[in-house]
Amino acid sequence: MSNERLIYLALGGAGEIGMNAYVYGYGRPGKERLIVVDLGVAFPDMDTSPGVDLIFADISWLVERRDRIEAIFITHAHEDHVGAVAHTYEKLKAPIYARKFTANIALRKMQEHGHPNDAVTVVLPWPQTVKAGPFTVGFLPMSHSIPESSAMIIDSPEGRVIHSGDFKLDETPLVGEPFDPDVWAEVSKDGVKALICDSTNVFSPNPGRSEATLGPDITNLVQSAKGMVVATTFASNVARVKTLAEAGVRAGRSIVLMGRAMKRMVEAGVETGILTDFPSTVPPEDAKSIPRENLMLLVTGSQGERRAASAQLARGKYQGMEMKEGDLFLFSSKTIPGNEKGVIRIINAFSELGVDVVDDSTGLYHVSGHANRPDLERLASIVKPQVLIPMHGEHRHLREHVKIANGNGMTGVLAVNGMMVDLSGNQPTIAEYIETGRTYIDGSVQIGAMDGVVRDRIRMALNGHVVVTVILDDADEPLGDPWCEIKGLPETGTSRTSLVEVMEADLGQWLGRAGAKILRDDDKLNEGLKRVVRQSAFDEIGRKPEVTIVVSRLS
Repeated sequence: MSNERLIYLALGGAGEIGMNAYVYGYGRPGKERLIVVDLGVAFPDMDTSPGVDLIFADISWLVERRDRIEAIFITHAHEDHVGAVAHTYEKLKAPIYARKFTANIALRKMQEHGHPNDAVTVVLPWPQTVKAGPFTVGFLPMSHSIPESSAMIIDSPEGRVIHSGDFKLDETPLVGEPFDPDVWAEVSKDGVKALICDSTNVFSPNPGRSEATLGPDITNLVQSAKGMVVATTFASNVARVKTLAEAGVRAGRSIVLMGRAMKRMVEAGVETGILTDFPSTVPPEDAKSIPRENLMLLVTGSQGERRAASAQLARGKYQGMEMKEGDLFLFSSKTIPGNEKGVIRIINAFSELGVDVVDDSTGLYHVSGHANRPDLERLASIVKPQVLIPMHGEHRHLREHVKIANGNGMTGVLAVNGMMVDLSGNQPTIAEYIETGRTYIDGSVQIGAMDGVVRDRIRMALNGHVVVTVILDDADEPLGDPWCEIKGLPETGTSRTSLVEVMEADLGQWLGRAGAKILRDDDKLNEGLKRVVRQSAFDEIGRKPEVTIVVSRLS
């Protein structure tokens, strides 16, 4: 019996949607050679991560084993799969492999961070493969809402594993490769040990629709509009961007791209040959001379992002363009759970301007890039894996997907972030539990979720902040009265007296009663001053603020 094993471990993306990071390993326990599939990001919100720019999986486990990492493979160019490659490269220093379009996006990110161009290698699709230690890995084309999305065919001495990546079963995707059931049957015919599978739309009961079905309805909508038309979608969904642009041209409108990501994705599509025959566009500065009824703007910001083009148009002007009463704004996208507030804020802002807003509620102007329940069942029936492990979903998605697998005669394994699955032999087992977490990009630095920075920021946002300054003479006696500065707190409380004056009076009384033992001990002094301030504030305003104590000692 071999003492080597094949393992699967999610560090991000299993039990959540976003910041995907998956690890496969083969070898003796604790000595496995490793490959990584995807290094993506999640996006912050004001409730849980105020001020943060990006979030990605804690890769400490990988960093400790960096000498055993053979390669990193990126399935496609969505931010939740490729967004962290440049942020993690310095720590991992492993070669990165991707298909041409994805590599173009990854290389742009690497260049922004000063990393070498040869860190990213372009790979042709299946049947070409890459040898990575004990693994042989190939990129199997799969339709999704971005070009050149691929499943990973991962061969090891223990058998074949297929990592689906994000996918839909679209045989007419317009841009990118169609789903080919014959190819999938071919790669699966000799047996598949495990299918690691996208679970995003497991609760959607109807088969997914093709991208090709949208064109006529979008064209009719644009043709019926009287004023200027503005449409937003995910910039990475270049097939949709092309569909929207072509609908605008058919309606006799000039097309304007607005937003950095929109321009970058279209440029990448053209550069790599993915996006052919894209309609000619007009720069924003020239669009101002074109009658409004002859314009169609394609803009970023489908998820309500505050700095994106759609949000700026809702607030007033963007690059000299503004929306007016009678214009039409189209969301050719689905709102990701958690982004509803931002999207509704934009819709209401447009409503106040007299702009008509159309969203995806009718199903006429958007189709998902993820497989629905019947599509998941269809793929599993083609692959016939020994084991199915759901990924890319919240816990409820993974659990439901396991139920479907078990109900169709397969072995389903529920493995969330940190659960290492041993795929060796005929029965999968949970081999280890790995501590996982998050890393925040905060300005120009990376901070850990346990560092306390974001936690303190949330506390200050919720409770306000008080800075207390005390000066002690060389005999450890107070020199004058303490003074307070407040941020994020009301100036007066229930006593209708200045909150600062109340706190300073209470602090002065406490210092007058404090003995020499306390005044000489910084820890006890800080603790006592904080307690007094928080109690004073609670009595006055019903809130206990965060407190910073500054003690100056004259020697």
